[in-house]
Amino acid sequence: MKLILVRHPRPAAAEGICYGRSDLPVDPDELARVHAALRDLGLPGDVPVFSSPLRRCAALASLLSPAVLYDADLAEMDFGDWEGRNWNDIPRAQVDAWAADLLHDRPGGGESVLDVARRVAAALARIRRHGSARAIVVCHAGTMRLAATLADGAPLEQAALAAASRPHRIGYGEVVRLVLS
Repeated sequence: MKLILVRHPRPAAAEGICYGRSDLPVDPDELARVHAALRDLGLPGDVPVFSSPLRRCAALASLLSPAVLYDADLAEMDFGDWEGRNWNDIPRAQVDAWAADLLHDRPGGGESVLDVARRVAAALARIRRHGSARAIVVCHAGTMRLAATLADGAPLEQAALAAASRPHRIGYGEVVRLVLS
């Protein structure tokens, strides 16, 4: 199965804010820019569209299809009480504790990277069972990194650690293509 992963447009959030699971809107001009870029790539085409239900993804997904399949397991990581805070205001000791145990630490009391990897793996399994040869998935950078490592066939814990260790270089509206076996 071929997956076309699309990162959501830039959300309406101040620079430097932790906003994993926070449900932020998207600026209409930014939404239009990303949608136009996807149309220029020939997307969506006649394929199912899956999406995180968070507004920054759902706004774009609803422009790509009138019948979006929303899946909460595609949502970004929950950073607990770090959500909405400036990264610089989060105590360094807490960030260091998370960095020391990326798989199991629950930053801000939210989810661990392993928790998110389990969710994303479950979502990918449901997408695969849908039976389409191709699909578009509108989601988040963290979800995309996890999907890429899981598509490579790595065991769950190894995939989660690899995804968490990768530099975050997926731009807003960027497309990543994967093949799921």
